[in-house]
Amino acid sequence: MNSEHSSHVSPWRIFKFGGSSVTRPDDWDKIRQRVGEAFDAGKCIGVVVSALRGMTDLLESQLDQQTRQPVADVMTEITRRHHHLMDEMGIDREVLASPLEELTELLEADDQFSDPAHQARVLGMGEILSSRLGAAWLEQSGLPIAWLDARDILICPPDPRRSRHTNYLSTACPAAPDPKLARELSARSPGFILPGFVAANPAGETVLLGRGGSDTSATSLAAILEADRVEIFSDVPGLFSADPRRISSARLLKLVSYREAQELAAMGAKALHPRSLIPVQREQIPLWMRQSDRPDIEGTRITPEARDHGAQVKAIVQRKHITLISLEGIDMWQQVGFLADVFAEFKALGLSVDQVSTSESNVTVTLDPGANPVDTHSLDELSHRLARHCRVEVLTDCATVSLVGLGIRTILHRLGPALEVFEQRRIFQVSQAANDLNLTFVVESRHADRLVQQLHQQVIPGGVGGDSVFGPTWEQLFRADVGRRPVTAWWRHERERLEAALGDRDCAYVYNLDQVRTAAGRLSALKAVDRVLYSMKANPHPAILNAVVESGLGIECVSMAEAHHALDSVSGLTTRDLLLTPNFAGREEYRRALAEEIRLTVDNAYILEHWGSDLAGREIFLRMDPGSGLGHHKMVRTAGSHSKFGIPLAELDRVKRLCDAHDVRVVGLHAHTGSGILHPDNWHRTLETLGEAARQLPEVSVINLGGGLGVPDRSDELPLDLTALDAGLAQLKHDLVRAVEVWLEPGRYLVSEAGVLLARVNQTKGKGEVRYVGIATGMNSLIRPALYGAWHEIVNLTRLEAPGDHIYNVVGPICETGDILGLDRLLPECHEGDIILIANTGAYGATMASRYNLRAPAEEVVIEVKG
Repeated sequence: MNSEHSSHVSPWRIFKFGGSSVTRPDDWDKIRQRVGEAFDAGKCIGVVVSALRGMTDLLESQLDQQTRQPVADVMTEITRRHHHLMDEMGIDREVLASPLEELTELLEADDQFSDPAHQARVLGMGEILSSRLGAAWLEQSGLPIAWLDARDILICPPDPRRSRHTNYLSTACPAAPDPKLARELSARSPGFILPGFVAANPAGETVLLGRGGSDTSATSLAAILEADRVEIFSDVPGLFSADPRRISSARLLKLVSYREAQELAAMGAKALHPRSLIPVQREQIPLWMRQSDRPDIEGTRITPEARDHGAQVKAIVQRKHITLISLEGIDMWQQVGFLADVFAEFKALGLSVDQVSTSESNVTVTLDPGANPVDTHSLDELSHRLARHCRVEVLTDCATVSLVGLGIRTILHRLGPALEVFEQRRIFQVSQAANDLNLTFVVESRHADRLVQQLHQQVIPGGVGGDSVFGPTWEQLFRADVGRRPVTAWWRHERERLEAALGDRDCAYVYNLDQVRTAAGRLSALKAVDRVLYSMKANPHPAILNAVVESGLGIECVSMAEAHHALDSVSGLTTRDLLLTPNFAGREEYRRALAEEIRLTVDNAYILEHWGSDLAGREIFLRMDPGSGLGHHKMVRTAGSHSKFGIPLAELDRVKRLCDAHDVRVVGLHAHTGSGILHPDNWHRTLETLGEAARQLPEVSVINLGGGLGVPDRSDELPLDLTALDAGLAQLKHDLVRAVEVWLEPGRYLVSEAGVLLARVNQTKGKGEVRYVGIATGMNSLIRPALYGAWHEIVNLTRLEAPGDHIYNVVGPICETGDILGLDRLLPECHEGDIILIANTGAYGATMASRYNLRAPAEEVVIEVKG
């Protein structure tokens, strides 16, 4: 870092606005506001702008012979868009007369389109136009802003190691601090607006910093002028744990280090250009990422002060259009200089290798189009050169899927279950970065989106923010855009009813049957779902069983005891309304189910192989393992090789032969991947997988997608999008090889929110800075927090309106260190006798209770509350 830079606070601040932030008049109003605020703070300002949205793509298509249009038509569209914006902003059209005339001449010289130097001039005109327009607007608005040609500041010498094509279209800018230039510019004007993306070589010719290079323009300018920070404004508020446009549960990364940000950008995070971080990291200049139209969102800060937060996956990212080159030959084994000879061929063509893996007889590398504008001619020439050394295979439709974060090597054991998502996917290459910042898989492009979704759900922690790394999810930030809202819990309006239900008891579960019926109604309304079964293991209370059956649902049970309990509890329920799905049960239980004509699900080939005669002539469902499980905790993931449930898809042929041998008819396929899942893609994927399996089983007429439908645990989380679930299932159902019924079998979704656990405060305690509130029941009534690490909202019902001003650990009376119901909960001061409410306990609460320590668990009370 320059010593002069470290001795004072620079008066320069650099702003960069992307194409989505300069396209409408109100965009420029926001730019004027930001710039005005910085001027008021005493800063000199540099504003770097991209071309209007879509403009560079339009110019690029004109350079391609396959997509080229008449010059007059293209110029009419370009002129129309800019003039329309200028008219709305009250800018004289004459401002752009000269650059538009220059662009026309460049486009008419189509005999030069193959020349990279000419291409650079054409592609850079979008930024020239937008920056000229912006300069006129800001000056007209009364701000002391002048236009500055970036080609006078950013000088990029050609790299003799790289191709002419790269030196003109994706060059690098060695930006070094220039205090003299900074003083000269500030003397000329307190503010400038510059075109991004463009620079110049020492000969004065236009060169480009690569697609997305306006970020690099801004950070290079910041390094030269020794700015105090760079603020990049775009249509997203910063870096996320995945592409938020594809994964709405992606979480905002609030504070990251240069190293992590560089890795994220390099591995595919599109919000930031990878090269842009080099100048600011070298000069230790903070970079803030913001959203133009949402100044209330703090965004991502990439700063020297950011500290590493231990071994943790921060994001799942992908890059498409990756070219993979496989070099094969047994004679390369122990051949001195082989790699040097091979890489010399890449060097000769100016191609930068991205990832490398080697073995005795194979070397596999990838080329990233972001670093290499790879064309067919270049690949043909490369293949010809490499063929002198070994056999060559080139695959152009690949993608990388990367887990990014510090210390990946130290947490591989924790990532093991998540990596099951790659089962049945072709992996071309696996690479673990030497800097221990990423684990990358090269796969077929068509699988990349799905893999990122699966990995994100399993690896990235859920929640609502509150830590120094992960902020809110995209949905939480933009829930107005997605059209869904958190639902206010029914119990917040029913304190008196709940207190009355508790009566003189010390603790009790209270169930609101109307909430059960409401949840059942939502599922019954799904058009793509033909039948819904209630997974009664969630809560077998007779009143709840009657409520779901009255709502038109069937019953799914996992033991004959459950089946008999349901038949005894619900008048009119028949065995045809039941589905039995036992797991590792004894042979006699299967025989009893068959004798009583209860529909049976088989989840182990062992049953068919050893007890097949018992099933002869019967119809069954098969429970398949789709290969990976999802859920908030490993103990609720019910698929994948580390789960005991289901028949692996790879055994389907064997199972089919066993069924044929015993005259067993498979009429249904079933899969259940986990619990607490809030993304509809899970069931879409299951239907797609089971639909493919059904091709081998012509008598299958039912596909049971299982349950696992999640409910929000926290007050500001969003519910499962049932509309998206229904729409996706309908489309996939339409595409199946034949018509089938689609079933669901939720448990927790139907009853969790209907139940609360009430318990009186017995004692409070303080130990140093840690405060405890001890209540009348604990893990003997609710074991989910201890067993699964489950999070339940906890409030002091007695003082529901009082603000939370004390942090408590909420614990029970059981003689176990793990008897903790909630850690670090913000509650009003609690007193003996207060009633504590634990929410979302209608499922897997009382049904999993025990008499541990010989303490009776909470009783169950049923009420009906509309709302």
